[in-house]
Amino acid sequence: MIQTKKKTKGSADNIDKHVGQQLRSRRTLMGLSQERLADAIGVTFQQVQKYERGTNRVSASRLYSFSKILDVSIDYFYAGIENIGSENINIGMSDNDQGDFDVSAIKGNKLPENILNRKETIDLAKAYYSINNEQKRKEVLKLVKSMAKNLA
Repeated sequence: MIQTKKKTKGSADNIDKHVGQQLRSRRTLMGLSQERLADAIGVTFQQVQKYERGTNRVSASRLYSFSKILDVSIDYFYAGIENIGSENINIGMSDNDQGDFDVSAIKGNKLPENILNRKETIDLAKAYYSINNEQKRKEVLKLVKSMAKNLA
């Protein structure tokens, strides 16, 4: 008798993992613990962990709730999905070819993979947005860009 691997109903795939990574990044950026987010949604923190790992799929209604609590649109969770490998799906809605944005083409620098999910990036974004004065924030951005240009 030949045994075939049966796909478990509702099992997570790479897209589910990507959505979970986006969820974790946004939650961390906002300074929310898994417990606080779980309380706001009405689930256990273990369930939030499973969502973030991509172990469990996030339902449409739950994703909507996450988007409201985390103050992002639903498409935020799918941003960058075109980079997840051979299981890509075309989520574009344009009638014409938009082309891919190649971040490595920025001044020939190869950016680290998953740069937006790194703790250093999240810490930098938190510090930047903790500056309440918009003009001062822009000055900090200008300084960082200048430093990057001079050190490249």
